[in-house]
Amino acid sequence: MFAQAAIFLLNTLLGLFTLTVLLRFYLQLVGAPFHNPISQAIVAFTNFSVRPVRRVIPAWGGLDLSPLVLAFIAQLVLQVAVLWLGEYPILVASGMAYTAIVGLALLALLRFSVYIFLYAVLVQAILSWVNPRTPAAPVLDSLTRPLLQPLRRHFGGNSSIDLSPLIVFIAAQLLLMLIINPIALQLQRLL
Repeated sequence: MFAQAAIFLLNTLLGLFTLTVLLRFYLQLVGAPFHNPISQAIVAFTNFSVRPVRRVIPAWGGLDLSPLVLAFIAQLVLQVAVLWLGEYPILVASGMAYTAIVGLALLALLRFSVYIFLYAVLVQAILSWVNPRTPAAPVLDSLTRPLLQPLRRHFGGNSSIDLSPLIVFIAAQLLLMLIINPIALQLQRLL
């Protein structure tokens, strides 16, 4: 009972942390407006952890990699903690088990990334009907433009209905179902 509650808390807290630092990384990657209130809030929420790690992890190609490293560490800690709380003999596990744990942490980052972009497209589509001038619009546009713009060029045409979000939804679900989830199952079998 205690283990289930601890796993729930760890999943929630480390999941939210992973989400915010990944958002910070992707907002920087796509060049989202920094002075937007949403960007400012994400930076403010993550500064306590990103600043110290930034001193150790150098930037690469103009990108601050410390949020990405922090997201990976959070998911690695989560994988190990869930196994430990589930009474898995983590200290005497084989090398393949450690490889599987690292792989599961990387897949968790990939899954979070897919969901970030998927929900950004969904929220942007809803806000375009409800309130297109919301402060979130520039941030969402920056996040979704790399996905939607090429699709709009190929499938948009002159129609009044934009099908590119639907294509992104289908592609994201296929990516999760056909690639990410089967690899995660194979890695879990190594434990």
